[in-house]
Amino acid sequence: MNDNPYQSPLAGTPVTGVRSANREDFRRVAKFQKGFFVCVLIQLIAIIGQYALPMEIRPLLALGLLVAGIGIVRTAFVFLLTIQVYGTGVGVLLGILALVPFVNMVVLLIVNGKAASILGKNGIKFGLLGPNLSQI
Repeated sequence: MNDNPYQSPLAGTPVTGVRSANREDFRRVAKFQKGFFVCVLIQLIAIIGQYALPMEIRPLLALGLLVAGIGIVRTAFVFLLTIQVYGTGVGVLLGILALVPFVNMVVLLIVNGKAASILGKNGIKFGLLGPNLSQI
């Protein structure tokens, strides 16, 4: 047994917490969570950048975010992540609830917490933008 704490999980080892215990589904969970974190970071940068811009340009930033559909993309990542972690029925229910204002924050916390616990149980380290995909 190797005592290297930075060693990637072996390819043949089953993963825990994912419905199929398949390494590819585990990789999808990590990718979807990383995509979610990138969308949140883009939204935070846009909100902070909004205050640095002159008043005349601020509507353009809001229009750019609307056109880019960052909120919709974030919700899609949450929906895909929920299906991988909880299953199709619960995934559809939580995906719909992720579209409801204020309720979506609770859904985001639940899904993100579950995905983080699955990744943590399998030895994946987290950074500012979510899981480190090179460890998978």
